[in-house]
Amino acid sequence: MNEQKIFMQRAIDLSRHSVKTGGGPFGAVIVKNGNIIAEASNGVTKNIDPTGHAEINVIRKAAQVLQNFDLSGCEIYSSCEPCPMCLGAIYWARLEKLYFANTKADAAKINFDDQFIYEEIQKPYSERKLITRQMMADEAIKAFKDWEDMEGKTRY
Repeated sequence: MNEQKIFMQRAIDLSRHSVKTGGGPFGAVIVKNGNIIAEASNGVTKNIDPTGHAEINVIRKAAQVLQNFDLSGCEIYSSCEPCPMCLGAIYWARLEKLYFANTKADAAKINFDDQFIYEEIQKPYSERKLITRQMMADEAIKAFKDWEDMEGKTRY
């Protein structure tokens, strides 16, 4: 079995173990230089955390292992195609490669359907199901100005 299959099999094993221990059917591993540096499964129900998806959990662990929020040079193996939140996190973490097994269509068949999110984010604020209103922009922009003017900041 080649390395990529080994890493994906580990993500799949984590997803199956998660189901057996009361979690959702998702697992993920992050690999750097041919070694797994972090692994995680879905903890939404176990940890009462709506952001506790396997990909988010593994990104958090990998960042701690590497002591860096920039995971350039790393790859993520996920047992399922990432949802919009997780895909966004993968981009923000600068992971270089994404491999997945099950598709979002497979997930939708078992009631993990995130298509509505893809559709919602393309709508104007006024048409979204989530009531969305901008407010206090003049006050809030001051923090952005502070950031812009700050010397020695850590860019990300």
